[in-house]
Amino acid sequence: MRKPRATFQALIGLSWLMAAGAWSATEGLAQYLRADAPDVYTVVKGDTLWDISGRYLERPWLWPEIWRINPQIENPHLIYPGDRIALEWVDGQPQLNLQRGDAGRTYKVSPSDTVTLKPQIHSTPLESAIPTIRLDAIQGFLVHNRVVEPHVLDAAPYVVQGESERLVLGAGDRLYVRGMLPERESFNVVRKGPLYVDPETREVLGQEATYIGLGDSVAQEGDIATMYLQSTREEAQIGDRVLPTEERRLDSTFFPSAPEGTVEGQIISVFGGVTQVGQFDVVVVNRGAREGVEVGNVMAIYKRGALARDRIANEVIRLPSERAGLLMLFRVFDKLAYGLVLETERPLAVEDEVRNP
Repeated sequence: MRKPRATFQALIGLSWLMAAGAWSATEGLAQYLRADAPDVYTVVKGDTLWDISGRYLERPWLWPEIWRINPQIENPHLIYPGDRIALEWVDGQPQLNLQRGDAGRTYKVSPSDTVTLKPQIHSTPLESAIPTIRLDAIQGFLVHNRVVEPHVLDAAPYVVQGESERLVLGAGDRLYVRGMLPERESFNVVRKGPLYVDPETREVLGQEATYIGLGDSVAQEGDIATMYLQSTREEAQIGDRVLPTEERRLDSTFFPSAPEGTVEGQIISVFGGVTQVGQFDVVVVNRGAREGVEVGNVMAIYKRGALARDRIANEVIRLPSERAGLLMLFRVFDKLAYGLVLETERPLAVEDEVRNP
């Protein structure tokens, strides 16, 4: 175990990020501290929280258990380029704390509540907080794609034709939808995607509603609505469905963490029309909110054991699964979740297992 280092004195008035009782959770965390962990690290553009966690911990998902925050810093859970993260030791246990850099704030003058209108200084973020994981790999799945019950898509209004009898439509085009759409409201055009079924129980977990574009309802006559396409990710087609827009925002600031309870599941799909899984691929896991998983949970991936013939017993057996990677859940639905593969030690595939890290 490394020798405790001198306490970093620049921050005062620190409080635990974790709830009461978190101290017991941090016991023994020193064994997971990397031998080359820096005393102080300055955040730079291009960093992710997962990268920074990995600089300090051999198990990055334990980051929340050693993170201390300064209550004097606005939005202390967010980390910006230029911030300094310092390692200190308290009673033989590692703790990380934050010094806010200049990039995490800017100054502007605004009037006070007094009649004299004396200027006041307010500090607000100047740059975007660093993301937890690579946003370029998951951005479309964070905001647009969703999983719904199959009957929701079956009953949704659908595209019957485009203007001038066009079959393929893009941004700026009008299209006609069979169904009732309130005028002057925005809607998502989606396409029926895969139907997700649990490989063991055969329970239907949901159906992918693949985002195609965003449009406005501009008129309604009978059961035919007219829509104007504002933007499209790909060309809209006859048969595409129309759903209300979701009230969602891009949330990339969650902390990596381990599931609170025991979770065991499988990778049931991988985006991109392939069956092999590699680093930074987006996968679907057959566990969701009802099993207690949350956004930010890290799961270990186990390569499913191969089938082998026991020649003595004259039967086919499955060999033990072996740990082969890590993924992080970034969007959680009721019965399943999307995850980003962070690390791979060997080729992975659909039906490989996921467990607590």
